Amino acid sequence: MPHSLRSVIPRARRTRAGLLAAVSVCLIAASAPSPAEPLGIGDPLFPTLGNPGYDVRSYDLSFAYPGSNSKPLTAVTTIRAHVTEPLERVNLDFAHGTVQSVDVNGAPAAFTSAGEDLVITPDTPLPKGSTLRITVRHTSDPVSAKGRDGGWVRTDDGLVMANQANAAHLVFPCNDHPSDKAMFTFHVTAPDGYTAVANGVPAGIERTARETTWTYRTRHPMATELAQVSIGRSAVLHRRGPHGLPIRDVVPAADQAALEPWLAKTADQIAWMEKKVGPYPFETYGVLIARAQTGFELETQTLSLFEKELFTEPALPKWYVESIAVHELSHQWFGDSVSPRTWSDLWLNEGHATWYETLYAEETAHRPLQARMKTAYALSDRWRAAGGPPAAPRGPKPGQKISIFRPNVYDGAALVLYALRQEIGNSAFERLERAWVAVHRDGTATTADFERLTSAIAGRDLSTFFQAWLYGEKTPAMPGHPDWRSRPAQTPATAR
Repeated sequence: MPHSLRSVIPRARRTRAGLLAAVSVCLIAASAPSPAEPLGIGDPLFPTLGNPGYDVRSYDLSFAYPGSNSKPLTAVTTIRAHVTEPLERVNLDFAHGTVQSVDVNGAPAAFTSAGEDLVITPDTPLPKGSTLRITVRHTSDPVSAKGRDGGWVRTDDGLVMANQANAAHLVFPCNDHPSDKAMFTFHVTAPDGYTAVANGVPAGIERTARETTWTYRTRHPMATELAQVSIGRSAVLHRRGPHGLPIRDVVPAADQAALEPWLAKTADQIAWMEKKVGPYPFETYGVLIARAQTGFELETQTLSLFEKELFTEPALPKWYVESIAVHELSHQWFGDSVSPRTWSDLWLNEGHATWYETLYAEETAHRPLQARMKTAYALSDRWRAAGGPPAAPRGPKPGQKISIFRPNVYDGAALVLYALRQEIGNSAFERLERAWVAVHRDGTATTADFERLTSAIAGRDLSTFFQAWLYGEKTPAMPGHPDWRSRPAQTPATAR
């Protein structure tokens, strides 16, 4: 995430990182009995994200856009969940909004804030195994919270979402962790002249004299960090991909003609990915191109977000732009369909996306994968020293912000995949890739799951290999390339 889109190696897309500074939820109702406290599921990198005691089955989100991207949206969030342990209170992740009311199973409930949690106390405790329906009426503020990035991103003509990794709860109340995926329905109301698009497929349009409400639904579960809503003066373009797959692109209406040559490439890119790893995993795909200065691209599910500048900056080579498009496309398999169980498993997302980005550039633009991997190998020890090994990224120091999107989960993680292919052979590696996205489709998975599947396909125990490559402080010797060297990490006295 933290690298400029103009940096080819390591390629990264995002500046958005989880920041731990709390922004309280404004409340205008009676508080729940004290003590209320923020909870989490204990993610090593984001310990206060996610909440115990329930499993979300679906989100129903309604947003009313006021015609200005500097004013709060009126919003209603309805969450349906299964209670997994007895609950006297329910914690939701939510910050940077004003809550008007909360209902639990149809009855008004008390609520208060604790850190970045909305803490809800229903009239009666919730037994294990019961059904939970929470409705929160609130605002959703597109103006950035102090000290926070992500959530709503203001564009020249409206808004888009950028929730990765820990910013969905700046937009709507949720269980903001990728381990709890759910189905989503979006209802977005905007004045005449605007178009609203969201993840999934259209499920209805209602027009009145001055405004329109669009409804979209996902057909596959989705992590909160992958939610996307676009509101702008947009053109929505339709075409067909492999096997009749609906492709839907959303672009600034005024830029449609200039962007069309890039949009026309998507169908072939999907076909290329399908040859590598199997059928596209969702109901639709497309690119969302925004007039915004973000410094990143983002794989929001079924509708990847791109800066317009990526496609219009003359200094960026054509092969590079196309490879970045494939990077985000490949995330639909690696990261979206198969989501990380914890944020320390992020290398599985970004390493694979970087791998297919680089492989595409090799096969279509003669940019050798091996050359990029050799460069990554030379830098690997420095990356490990700076941010930790690929599967064990270090958390922030007390009181500091955290960025988990580091070189070692991009090119460093792709380097692990290159070493793995060298170790088990290309045929086994290709079987592994197809099996990984098939076995874990629509679910979550861990690094340990990847290790087990790899060992099963290779027919031998690879735990020693993975321990060294994923968790070692030093980069192991590269199989098949004994001459490769990793430069030692610079000491503070010699660093420049």
